[in-house]
Amino acid sequence: MSNIPTTLLEHQRSFLTKLTSQISKDERFVGLALSGSAAENKVDRFSDLDLVIAVLPSHLEQVMQQRQAIAANMGRLVACATGEHVGEPRLLICLFDSEEPLHVDLKFVSIEDAHQRVDTPVVLWEVDNCLSQIYQGGEGHYPIQPPQWFEDRFWIWMHYGVTKVARGELYEALDFVSFIRQTVIGPLGMFNHGFEPNGLRKIEFKLPKLSQELVKTVAQNDRKSLFIALERLAEIYVSLRQVHIEQLELKEAAQQMAMAYLHKEASTKQVEL
Repeated sequence: MSNIPTTLLEHQRSFLTKLTSQISKDERFVGLALSGSAAENKVDRFSDLDLVIAVLPSHLEQVMQQRQAIAANMGRLVACATGEHVGEPRLLICLFDSEEPLHVDLKFVSIEDAHQRVDTPVVLWEVDNCLSQIYQGGEGHYPIQPPQWFEDRFWIWMHYGVTKVARGELYEALDFVSFIRQTVIGPLGMFNHGFEPNGLRKIEFKLPKLSQELVKTVAQNDRKSLFIALERLAEIYVSLRQVHIEQLELKEAAQQMAMAYLHKEASTKQVEL
């Protein structure tokens, strides 16, 4: 494992050493790689280990059926679950009992599909350079919707959020505010500044100014706080879309309607924005 990141802690390194030894002895597997923060050599004691395990296509179905048993042999497995909730059913999310609790994401992929990725993983072990050749053939890119996608939806979403606050569905509205931060503000802000548009991940460190602006969108469980949060989200979105303004078909009528509705309902509830 010559490529192993130098920032790994001892218990993380020990886990990977054992895992590599186990995987390399199983003829069903042809490669093992690290993605995520480990691929950037930026691991700390709180980091997950994101692992890609390349499988021969003829063995993929069997491996997928047996992956929990495979994971159980990697260490003291406390719990595991598949990743449908994050849109990745190939993923097995594991918690191991180590020197500290260790979160490990195991993604089992056919070697034929290994080119589909969001970053460039670090290869720990492989057969006949199969993974290295694939990764050298192109770059991984974190997916993001085009700017028009956000503009087409934002003001519809904004109206929806206002209805929830006005009706008094405050917990629903709290979740909605979080959804806008995660789905719109985070990705656009990251993308505008050349970072991977992966939601709000590490935004405090990457975009401290935007992070401070987002403080104003952290609402309490009351109408006033939520109306103010929606107003601030709209202001932040408008500033972020300015980077792409020349390529956008602005939904000005929807924007005017949504914001007028927000101010009307806030006024009705005697909230000053």
